[in-house]
Amino acid sequence: MNRGYMGKILNVNLGTGAIAEEVIPDELYENYLAGMGLAAFLLYNRIPAGADPLGPDNILGFLPGLLTGTGSFFTGRWMVAGKSPLTGGWGDANCGGQFAPAIKRCGYDGIFFKGISPKPVYLFVRNGKAELRDASGLWGKDAVETENMLLRESGKNARVACIGPAGEKLSFISGISTDRGRLAARSGLGAVMGAKKLKAVVLSGAKRIPVSNPQEMKKLSKACNKWVQFQPPFVSGPMTAKVGALLRIMPTQMAQDGMLFKIILRKWGTACMNQMSIEMGDSPIKNWTGSNKDFGVEKSRATNPDAIIERETIKYHCYSCPLGCGGICTMKGEYTETHKPEYETVLALGGLCMNDDVESLFQMNEILNRAGMDTISAGSTVAFVIECYEKGIITKEDTGGLELKWGNSVAMKELVKKMIAREGIGDLLADGSKFAAERIGRNAIQCAMHAGGQDLPMHDSRNDPGYALHYSVEPTPGRHTIGAQLYYEMYQLWRRVKGIPKPKLFYHKNVKYDPADKATRAAACSKFMNVVNGAGLCMFSAFIGVHRLPIFEWLNAATGWNKTPNDYMETGARIQTLRQAFNIKHGLTPKSFVVPDRVLGREPLVEGANKGRSVAIEPMMRDYWRLFGWDEGTGVPKAESMQQLGIEAK
Repeated sequence: MNRGYMGKILNVNLGTGAIAEEVIPDELYENYLAGMGLAAFLLYNRIPAGADPLGPDNILGFLPGLLTGTGSFFTGRWMVAGKSPLTGGWGDANCGGQFAPAIKRCGYDGIFFKGISPKPVYLFVRNGKAELRDASGLWGKDAVETENMLLRESGKNARVACIGPAGEKLSFISGISTDRGRLAARSGLGAVMGAKKLKAVVLSGAKRIPVSNPQEMKKLSKACNKWVQFQPPFVSGPMTAKVGALLRIMPTQMAQDGMLFKIILRKWGTACMNQMSIEMGDSPIKNWTGSNKDFGVEKSRATNPDAIIERETIKYHCYSCPLGCGGICTMKGEYTETHKPEYETVLALGGLCMNDDVESLFQMNEILNRAGMDTISAGSTVAFVIECYEKGIITKEDTGGLELKWGNSVAMKELVKKMIAREGIGDLLADGSKFAAERIGRNAIQCAMHAGGQDLPMHDSRNDPGYALHYSVEPTPGRHTIGAQLYYEMYQLWRRVKGIPKPKLFYHKNVKYDPADKATRAAACSKFMNVVNGAGLCMFSAFIGVHRLPIFEWLNAATGWNKTPNDYMETGARIQTLRQAFNIKHGLTPKSFVVPDRVLGREPLVEGANKGRSVAIEPMMRDYWRLFGWDEGTGVPKAESMQQLGIEAK
């Protein structure tokens, strides 16, 4: 039957060396899709309560989406999932590139690893044959070196996912690399791979990916592509800062259509937001204590979008993406080229640390990519320790002689290297700001900007309170890739999904800080993004709106199902509840994920874009939990809600 999915997974026991295929029943795909949903079902049921994230009982899964390889656009995302050493609960990370279709072309909807190998190994899969190979000669190599060595051995058509030194040294902020430095970066799952002594996964397959209605898939994709290719002229790079300033001073706001973001994303990549976000108050500055007044246009000038793409020598697309926001850039120094630094990287290592040395941003981007360390968490941890140094909580003796002052790019670069190597103070910092603060003591926790252990991304909830809510209530906390007030406006779910509100075209900014109705929008975002991650779509594609991105129609055409958008949103709710139940099973308290008072504007900033703003998080959290059928006081899914969704309590 042609159905969009492969119908089986590969299970690898690294402790015994056993490798076996497993057939997955159709009803599991119908209830959970693939990707995030399939991972949630299998890991919830198979990882025992209390399992050590770095121990043999943890299971690490690599999964493409249900729509990957079906002729749909934007479906080149792959996911890695497991119990997170960073949060102690559900962990997932997402990446693009070319690895996702390789999993399905080998015949699988997922590859799952348990146990611990007695020596470094990598998994090699080709033409239906899977084997574990010795990786002792790769251990200690960075991610780019590792991938190049494996491609020389396996052929240029193979696809590689691997860890670098950060994962080998079990850094809780390490990720998994593919395409020579692109990272599935969050949740610390590189450390899980390192603990299992699994250096890499190498895939080379040519299996056909079945589709129920290929003609309809083609028709839907052709219509979607017309919107993607629409590209009118836009302002210059330096002008984006003025756009951000204009948005800052206007008392009212217009509901955003994601086509505007698509236009600037296609032109510049995520660098389009570098200066604009600072000026409008979207980007946190100086470890969340500063504002655009501290890091204004003069300091951020070198990172304007035009300045970034001037260095771009190669523009690239992820698999099945007609937009193409990636690129390779040249630079001066230790390394001569790197992936175009993403917005999150530039602001985490830039404005958050008051660093305006653009060359250092490019260099640290490449150093961290090769090491397989999350740039968001690394930048946030560097900002944390600079503030600790400024306040006298740590001294120059503690830092090994590094003068950790705001904007000292030379010291920052050396500190990042120490974190990767777990050398000196770097060993203390290699697991992120929360763990570092707990080890330092002396009230250092007040300087750690995290949710549940995960360092926060570069989107300020005092500008958009939706971020604070999602940072605090998602089963994988501290994530910017799920929802916000802005995202809800751009997804335009009300055009396809019945029963959810349509925002006003114009509204006063003060409305954003009223808790009323915000949880309804946040819950819709969470459900929808579980569908997106189950299908394998890129979040950026979702921003053009569901009336232009036919995700629900693609799923039906690929599988032969006849589900409504509301049916798929219920699937999203089922996945969300199962991920939350995973956390409860493993002993987590959902309330512990709430972001620090500083992030909520308690006390408010006295100047800048977010002056005087604060977020009333508690009523929004209660409403959000209630809407999912979870206890509104604790965030624990109610037994009757789980039963209605067909989830068995563990």
